[in-house]
Amino acid sequence: MNMPVTEMRQCATDRARACFLRACELDVAVRKPGNVSRASAGHGMTADAFVASAEAAAGPLFERGTSVGERIEAAVEATWAVAGCNTNLGIVLLCAPIARAIELRPDASSPAELQDAIESVLGALDLSDAQAAFRAIARARPGGLGTAADQDVRHAPSMDLRAAMALAAHRDSIAGLYRDGYGALFDLGVPTLGTGFSLKTTRVGGPPDAATVAAVQRLYLALLSSVADSHIVRIHGDAVAHIVMTAAQGWRVRERCRGGLDADPDFAAWDASLKADGINPGTTADLTVATLLIAGLASPSRPAAGWSGPGGTDRDT
Repeated sequence: MNMPVTEMRQCATDRARACFLRACELDVAVRKPGNVSRASAGHGMTADAFVASAEAAAGPLFERGTSVGERIEAAVEATWAVAGCNTNLGIVLLCAPIARAIELRPDASSPAELQDAIESVLGALDLSDAQAAFRAIARARPGGLGTAADQDVRHAPSMDLRAAMALAAHRDSIAGLYRDGYGALFDLGVPTLGTGFSLKTTRVGGPPDAATVAAVQRLYLALLSSVADSHIVRIHGDAVAHIVMTAAQGWRVRERCRGGLDADPDFAAWDASLKADGINPGTTADLTVATLLIAGLASPSRPAAGWSGPGGTDRDT
């Protein structure tokens, strides 16, 4: 017997929520140089705030029947209620369309099907989505947020959310993904993780195994190597962002030659050095979490519906 559509959508939403929480958990469980992790606090924060933030945001993000804008605004408000600061704006902006896509297309189980579902959601964004997202971004006050001559988030928008994001795409990678249908995450991120990647661990809340750690670090380095991190650009400028990007390219080559980097003391030293200089590749970490979510949803090794675990993210503070 075929499952009723309503039940299918609920199961898909539950599964997606579980994948989101696990992706956020890996975000702080794995050392990603410059970002807060359980192994290495930084930027005046520890991992605990990000654990609480992900758990708070998960409910609004995966609330069935709500629009992308409503999910974004409610998730940001829920985050502030528990963290009192911006810990996950980029993740919320990226994951809200994915959550909506899974609700509308619960049968989307391959990367191509999921990308098509996300594209449909992005194409349907309207002015009300932009209004809610603008309020959420202004509320979150991400680090380095400047002013814009057109469609500044501090003022009411006059166009739909995707069109507004397209105007900002030249200066913000997340905006660029809205414009481009998440192409970089599907074309670079998912293939970097490989077909053997799984969000599962030996126990809920337990540390990831060595293969998972290596996969997440490989993904992070691939994304950081491919484009200057938007958060670094906003805070420190293009030159510093390109220095970090070049360093990531070197580490990516080193990983290919030697395998896992987690036990390499130089890798930990790079992490400490970035934090000592106040450099946080926060946008790249947001892209990492969104890619992990996509891979979990489009992988045959995805968690069963109802599975969940704690999670958190380190972002644009």
